[in-house]
Amino acid sequence: MAAPTVRGFPSIKAIRTFVVDGVGSGGDYHNVKGGHWLIDTPISTPMSRWEKYRSSRTSWGINVLGSFCVEIEGSDGTVGFATGFGGPPACWLVHQHFERFLIGADPRDTNHLFEQMYRGAMFYGRKGLPIAVISVIDLAIWDLLGKIRNEPVYKMIGGATRDRLDFYCTGPEPVAAKAMGFWGAKVPLPYCPEEGHKGLKKNVEFLRKHRESVGPDFPIMVDCYMSLNVPYTIEIATACLDLNINWWEECLSPDDTDGFAQIKRAHPQLKFTTGEHEYSRYGFRKLIEGRNLDIIQPDVMWLGGMTELLKVAAMAAAYDIPVVPHASGPYSYHFVVSQTNCPFQEYLANSPDGKSVLPVFGDLFLDEPIPVNGYLDVTQLDKPGFGLTLNPAARLIPAQYLLTPNPERPLGQPAAEAAKPVVEEPKKVEEPTKVEEPHENGIVNGLVQGVKDMTTSV
Repeated sequence: MAAPTVRGFPSIKAIRTFVVDGVGSGGDYHNVKGGHWLIDTPISTPMSRWEKYRSSRTSWGINVLGSFCVEIEGSDGTVGFATGFGGPPACWLVHQHFERFLIGADPRDTNHLFEQMYRGAMFYGRKGLPIAVISVIDLAIWDLLGKIRNEPVYKMIGGATRDRLDFYCTGPEPVAAKAMGFWGAKVPLPYCPEEGHKGLKKNVEFLRKHRESVGPDFPIMVDCYMSLNVPYTIEIATACLDLNINWWEECLSPDDTDGFAQIKRAHPQLKFTTGEHEYSRYGFRKLIEGRNLDIIQPDVMWLGGMTELLKVAAMAAAYDIPVVPHASGPYSYHFVVSQTNCPFQEYLANSPDGKSVLPVFGDLFLDEPIPVNGYLDVTQLDKPGFGLTLNPAARLIPAQYLLTPNPERPLGQPAAEAAKPVVEEPKKVEEPTKVEEPHENGIVNGLVQGVKDMTTSV
């Protein structure tokens, strides 16, 4: 009797990238319209020490990169898709560097593919944009795997550990968060240490006002966005002891890992969290081993993707430290429901006033699940991959119309050696009747009108 054979599995055939035209759509949380609470209300940041950068976070460039998307096509025509932040520079890195590790590869080899991209970029990467780009590639691979297997991602990384996912809300108004059914609310600290005693007093008054508005028992958390230092953190935490703050988040620079030991020694009874701006398992190792944090908060679209987040979560579980991911919408939801040491999830209020629940990724997808009454039923995640359907009206601009050389002609590669066919000259896009989708099996059906305006003749 012949031994059974393992069925063949599709390989990675093509990779395409896009930027999102305009604001309010995609994986860059901060690329929103003016007046949005997330960018145009007083929020203490590392740049708040300079007065001219206090009124709006866009003044110092928090939205400068914008959203981008990665589409990975399997040899069977199945397509995986994911979004994150990085804009045109992210597209450049995908095609000029990381693509070489992916074409022809087995998408199931997620650990291998991550390691090659991470180590290949180590001489200029390790943290920041290169790892964020790898993260979105990794999420697109997981989406592809789920669609090939006809399974939701959470079923491929351990399965469900609960029937529903509970949320707290990050936004400007705890009263609104409570009314919407969230179990707690996180508010951004408005004033920075450089604003002196007056600023400290206003911070305490700000938090006291919110505590009085929701009563003594509704949990309030404070997001300090990397803007404080050790002495100021100890001082403000002391001044707010009677306000029953549930946790103080990201008080220090991500590079001041030793500082967390000092603030924990000063206030062992309080909870401190961080991790949103940390990268890879190596970055989280010291945070976890120090046991000075009560929760770690990696962002799956930034730290290295689902592949790396699973490693970080396993490390944290060995120390009994909960993992509560930063935002990231459905990418985080699939992760959290599969892990026993992830008690709940953050919802980042995406409405301009922060008082209603809207999709985290704006109008990029048609069916992004959102919490209702503060929770999400896990059955809402029971779709292949991450379960997201791209909006046909999404304002996506293919990277080849933004990059020179374009992805079909890698830097330094003679035209005769190009592995993929060269796309038509941009000037041919001028006639609407001749506009064609650059790749037959891509998600994007046609080009956005704005491409014609942005394209110039070569």
